[in-house]
Amino acid sequence: MEQVESKFNRKFNYPWVLLNEVEFSADTRRVSVLTNAPISFGVIPHEHWFQPDWIDEARAREGRDRLVRQNIIYGGQFNLYRNMCRFNSGYFFRHELLQPYKWYWRVEPDVRYFCDLDYDPFLHMEDNNKVYGFTISMPDWEPTIPTLWSSIREFITDNPQYLHPDNSMDFLSDNSGETYNLCHFWSNFEIADMDFWRSEAYMKYFEFLEERGGFYYERWGDAPVHSIAVALFAGKDQIHFFKDIGYRHSPFQHCPQGSDWRKGRCSCDPNDNFDFAQNSCLKQFMRLV
Repeated sequence: MEQVESKFNRKFNYPWVLLNEVEFSADTRRVSVLTNAPISFGVIPHEHWFQPDWIDEARAREGRDRLVRQNIIYGGQFNLYRNMCRFNSGYFFRHELLQPYKWYWRVEPDVRYFCDLDYDPFLHMEDNNKVYGFTISMPDWEPTIPTLWSSIREFITDNPQYLHPDNSMDFLSDNSGETYNLCHFWSNFEIADMDFWRSEAYMKYFEFLEERGGFYYERWGDAPVHSIAVALFAGKDQIHFFKDIGYRHSPFQHCPQGSDWRKGRCSCDPNDNFDFAQNSCLKQFMRLV
């Protein structure tokens, strides 16, 4: 929060909304001193955060144990990570404190921002008809989402009206949708339009996935769930790569290059940049634009 204020928000004073599954402590609320902007602290409704009662816990435990045996990160961590993924996939934009807003910038703990941002990214998105912005893209872990793509193919078959005619299927698949290449936008950073998530297409899509139970039976993440929806239901020119926002979520980082690095007075090493690493999906995205 301190970095976002220093690099960007001290100039624009956009409001902060902090959400937690329990009441924020008085100590945590002291972060208010970091900003002159309005700040709200909210509690996530129980039904939006915790595992639903209809989930078969024995089956969910079997899925967690399977990922533990495969040494998958967060595979066996009971439900904290899965709760977060489900909440960010289908519920955060429904929170009462976010109802007045259309745009959001997701800010997570333990991340770093390296560059000054002297323009308003929300106005940039709106003026250019964008709905989703990212900095890092990579493949997901196939063992965490073994049935996600087949579920989405079923949804698309039943609901072809939601596919955008100029979609980004080629970002997601190397064979016109037969299989998923696992590419997704890393959603711990995203600047996006909540009205897209509130749309009929996305809400029907999320409800379909929710009924499958894959957030708990497997380990479906909000990153592939968001990315696949944006790639299919928005036009390819509505997705924006923020090449000038230096960002790190360990162990990966995007560091702006050339004039963007100089203009942003960035503190990151331009050589430490994930953009075109072997397991980056940015090249797939760049072929679309």
